[in-house]
Amino acid sequence: MKRPVEAAVREWVEQLSMLLERDGLPRMAGRIFGWLLVCEPPEQTMQDLAGAVQGSKASMSTSTRLLAQAGLVERVRPPGARCDAFRIRPGQWRELWRARVQMVHEVAELTGRGLALLEGRSGATRARLKMVHDQYRLIELHMPDLLARLERGLAASEPARPAGPGRRVARARHP
Repeated sequence: MKRPVEAAVREWVEQLSMLLERDGLPRMAGRIFGWLLVCEPPEQTMQDLAGAVQGSKASMSTSTRLLAQAGLVERVRPPGARCDAFRIRPGQWRELWRARVQMVHEVAELTGRGLALLEGRSGATRARLKMVHDQYRLIELHMPDLLARLERGLAASEPARPAGPGRRVARARHP
């Protein structure tokens, strides 16, 4: 039998789930994600997850499927195991940030097209959209450099993983 989850860790998982809920993730999915960030072993079965986050079988199934589709967790079958387990997907942070950079780029592009469509309209009408456009352009300008710095730092601190189909071997880079 596994030892009970410490109250402080349980509270932390709940706080993280509430924060992620504000960003659109259902609370139960946030609990699972939070738990998978801090649990030992890093792979957890559906039963392990349900016990840790106090969820029903149905909510575990729905939430793990959502997290897997979002690319935040992956389903694995450890050697000799009789059922699947879930874990934080290695490398998912890089992909998450790359997707955010792409989203910022797309919003900046779309708001730029919107400004062109509003050519000749009143200053107040254009000003609202221009404010959003300018903010996204500024973020778009600086995010690629931040992402590159993040990747350099991660590459230096992570062990190299064997290259698989479509995957490069991680090499430590020095700034």
